Amino acid sequence: MIKFLDLHKINARFETEFKTKFDAFLKSGWYILGDCVKQFESEFSAFCGTKYCIGTSNGLDALELIFKGYLELGVLQPKDEVIVPANTYIASIISIINTGLTPVLVEPDPKTFNIDVEEIEKHISAKTKAILAVHLYGQLCDMNSINKLAKHKNLLVIEDAAQAHGATNNTKKAGNLSHAAAFSFYPAKNLGALGDAGAITTNNEALSEVIFKLRNYGSSTKYVNDFIGSNNRLDEIQALFLSIKLKHLDADNLRRQEIAKRYLSEVKNPKIKLPFYDGSSNHVFHLFVVLVDNRQEFINYLKANKIESSIHYPTAPHQQKALHRFNSLKFPLTEKIHETCVSLPISPVMTQGEVDQVVTTINNY
Repeated sequence: MIKFLDLHKINARFETEFKTKFDAFLKSGWYILGDCVKQFESEFSAFCGTKYCIGTSNGLDALELIFKGYLELGVLQPKDEVIVPANTYIASIISIINTGLTPVLVEPDPKTFNIDVEEIEKHISAKTKAILAVHLYGQLCDMNSINKLAKHKNLLVIEDAAQAHGATNNTKKAGNLSHAAAFSFYPAKNLGALGDAGAITTNNEALSEVIFKLRNYGSSTKYVNDFIGSNNRLDEIQALFLSIKLKHLDADNLRRQEIAKRYLSEVKNPKIKLPFYDGSSNHVFHLFVVLVDNRQEFINYLKANKIESSIHYPTAPHQQKALHRFNSLKFPLTEKIHETCVSLPISPVMTQGEVDQVVTTINNY
């Protein structure tokens, strides 16, 4: 069976170093916001090219802390509108709602499935104050156009970079293409922890200072609280694991791109709609998503041929019970994507033989 994502195999490469560093961590006796978190924050901000990185408990908390930070600074006000793609993972939309802001859902670009700049422009109102650009599946949004529009309309741009660690737009990486960015290090991500973890990157000193406090009960000095914060800290042990894996992220992304290029050049089946890719480093293929009309039939076929697949995501956010306020809305393109998308196996530990098997099996469908 070709696994959709073999996390054990991915992490087994680092086991010896994990154990060595874990022993040192145990002996240190310091388990919360210690040297491991500081080191990872420093390394990840350098990797992304930003001045600041704030480690958080997960990606959703990272997004919420960005919005809370801007609310504390008075840059955002409660109920301000944030434009967000309709076809994102629901967490992007939850982060807006949970912080008292108003999500405005828009259709994606039919080519890339990322947020459509023309759709953003159509939906800007007097209440619009921010754009949440989601780099879906690991492919960067058209940030040049988004930033140009945002500058013209005086809007904040926030990246949901949860799937795009290391994706590069000419010379700048995801996390350094906006006012602030949120990352998730959920175990299945291109840079995955061994549990929940996240981070925020920004070049804004005032925002970073507020968020550093907000993630730790609104405090930077023990028992002195400047804000009503939460406990959203990056775990010391996850930071340790992430520092080890960060050194290998570029090479892992390169391997993902190699596999994607093979799928794109070798899969020849009119029933399978392949994703758009311009061949650059702006896509790190967190997921390789194809569209197939008879999805369940295709998934069953793959399974019968010992290939695991997945669906990202089976139900569009506006059709979820949790987001009942949006249930009456229609987003035809978003709905079509969610009804037909299938994620194929792609990971840095896939062998050439496994890629061969996936290609042959799909071509025989």
